[in-house]
Amino acid sequence: MEMKVDNVELTNIAVRQSQYPEDNKKEFLLVGRSNVGKSSFINSIIARKNYARTSSKPGKTQTLNFYLINNMFYLVDVPGYGYAAVNKTTQKKLGLMIEEYIKNRENLTKVFLLIDYRHKPMEDDVIMYDFLKYYNLDITIIATKYDKVPNNQKQKQDKLIKDAFKLSEEDSFIHFSSLTKKGREEVYNLINDSLNTEN
Repeated sequence: MEMKVDNVELTNIAVRQSQYPEDNKKEFLLVGRSNVGKSSFINSIIARKNYARTSSKPGKTQTLNFYLINNMFYLVDVPGYGYAAVNKTTQKKLGLMIEEYIKNRENLTKVFLLIDYRHKPMEDDVIMYDFLKYYNLDITIIATKYDKVPNNQKQKQDKLIKDAFKLSEEDSFIHFSSLTKKGREEVYNLINDSLNTEN
């Protein structure tokens, strides 16, 4: 079911727990490598052109950004990982900031782990997936840039991804393209299902 997004607001920009929203709405976390297309994913989901700024310079987001959608739920964008130009101290600080959120946030309903469909998942993608699994979080893998892979390669890419993460049939995996809108409805359905489920 298509979701009509009437209202989007970047309400909180946080680096620590005391700065998170306090209105107890459900939160959907977006994680992924710095250049995986998180901003394009957000813009596609909220049906806005440039609301989340896409940067030609990876590693730009260094805060937790809470986007309130339709006054009903939050998309939470966190700094991308695996970007070499961000120095080690900053990387560690960002890692701890994300970890604090993941470990302590009761409102966290679901995690969308974005990976680039064109490539084999990298080691830090798998580490992040295992880390999220360790905390028993509900994870959906979103394979972005689906339109960039020729049809005759797609079966091979699916196998690479499923093998890398050791996915079973039950694990949630969505092909996504912000260009063709493929996968957008599936993401909406997951969000709607989560919103309609009592914790």
